[in-house]
Amino acid sequence: MNSRSPTPAARTRLTDSDTMTFLQFCFYIFSAILVFAAGMVVTIRNPVKSALFLVLAFFSAACIWITLEAEFLAIVLVLVYVGAVMVLFLFVVMMLDIDLAVLRAGFARYLPVGSVIALLLILEIALVMTSAFGPGEFAAPAAHPADYSNSKELGRLLYTVYVYPFEIAAIILLVAIIAAIALTMRRRPDSKYIDPTAQIKVNRDDRLKIVKMKSEGGGRA
Repeated sequence: MNSRSPTPAARTRLTDSDTMTFLQFCFYIFSAILVFAAGMVVTIRNPVKSALFLVLAFFSAACIWITLEAEFLAIVLVLVYVGAVMVLFLFVVMMLDIDLAVLRAGFARYLPVGSVIALLLILEIALVMTSAFGPGEFAAPAAHPADYSNSKELGRLLYTVYVYPFEIAAIILLVAIIAAIALTMRRRPDSKYIDPTAQIKVNRDDRLKIVKMKSEGGGRA
């Protein structure tokens, strides 16, 4: 029986196989947590707990993007959605007086329609993934070196090849911000607002009037 040590090429293949197996294991774990959290967001009755499960879903999606070498998108998802948008959602949900009984009645009413739509979405995604984006249609992407930076490559493409679409999108967003401010600050006849200048100019005599009158106390018996 010949017990020779494996060649460098064989060791490389074993390492790559172990790495791919570990990545697949992480992908399935994060995907299962993501599906579970998304289901809890829809089915749970407490809106605060639903928002917290949505945070878990976002974080699991960010972990999946990291395994796909999309570190920049993962960090943006955590910072923007988990760190800002979900905090805002939690504040709004906690400040509003939400009737949980109405939510339960609405969920039971729309459950059949929602189930049909969910099944159709799953069927469409399955058909697309098996026909146009199956494993046999595209080869596996080449492995990147250890010093490869996804964020650096994205920034290089964004500010060189796609610099004009990036600037146009920035101008459109700036115009949208200015339009929103203009629509908010416009004066309408039926809108009620407080003028601080008029409040400062108010005198005491305009708001308070002292009336002197005789007391009408009853006599003692």
